[in-house]
Amino acid sequence: MNGARGETSIVVDGVERRLCLTLGALAEIETAFGCQTLGELEARMRRLSASELMQVLSALLRGAGESDAAAALQASAVGAGAAAKAVAEAFRAALD
Repeated sequence: MNGARGETSIVVDGVERRLCLTLGALAEIETAFGCQTLGELEARMRRLSASELMQVLSALLRGAGESDAAAALQASAVGAGAAAKAVAEAFRAALD
């Protein structure tokens, strides 16, 4: 894991996977939620459903090069608390 790049991690099905909020991942998330500005996205991120949380997690996995894990995420064992924490950490790491 590369902390200088802003990578964080989450355990999916017992395997540690990298997450990274890249510009591409950010654009994917904005598009998925129909946000035009970062302010809109910030407000939207405060009220995610479980399926939307999985969309964000998938985008962050792809941003870190974990495309296979992102594709299999819906069938994977990931706790809601762990997913929310990992997403928050990825955003925090990217903005520090």
